[in-house]
This record gives sequence, structure tokens and C-alpha cells, in this order.
Amino acid sequence: MEKEIGKVSHYYTHIGVAVIELTDELKTGDEILIKGATTNFQQKVESMQIEHENVDVAKAGDSIGLKTLERVREGDVVFKVSE
Repeated sequence: MEKEIGKVSHYYTHIGVAVIELTDELKTGDEILIKGATTNFQQKVESMQIEHENVDVAKAGDSIGLKTLERVREGDVVFKVSE
């Protein structure tokens, strides 16, 4: 099952980090799916940052930095995947 939890607002190509504006809670260890026009992959949240500080939990309204396995694009949608 997938639940939309945010959107990519920026991507830093040189460091492979996406900025995601959250509309729901996200924790390290969660499995996420990132989908867009040319994006479609799943990964586990190993670590995330808010204002360059590592956090284990981020909530709706937070803007997080997340290292992604593949390139993502602005506007890509982020889903939380639950078994």
C-alpha cells in the first residue's frame, strides 16, 4: 500500500540529495517510493536532515534533505510504502 507523503522541491545533482516538502510523517527505516514522469524507484530512508541536522522523525510541514539512490526531479511525488 502506498500513501503520498510529500513532493520533491529541489534536487542537488552533485551530492545526490533531494529536498522533500512533507505532508505527512516520515521516519528513518521507512520504505519510500519516488514517482514522476521519468522517476520510479523504491528505497529505504537511511538518514535525513532538517537544516543540516540529522533527524530520525520528520513531520508534516517539514522540509527534509534525503540522499536518493537515483536522480529525482522537482515535482516528483514521494510515497510511504507499507507492507
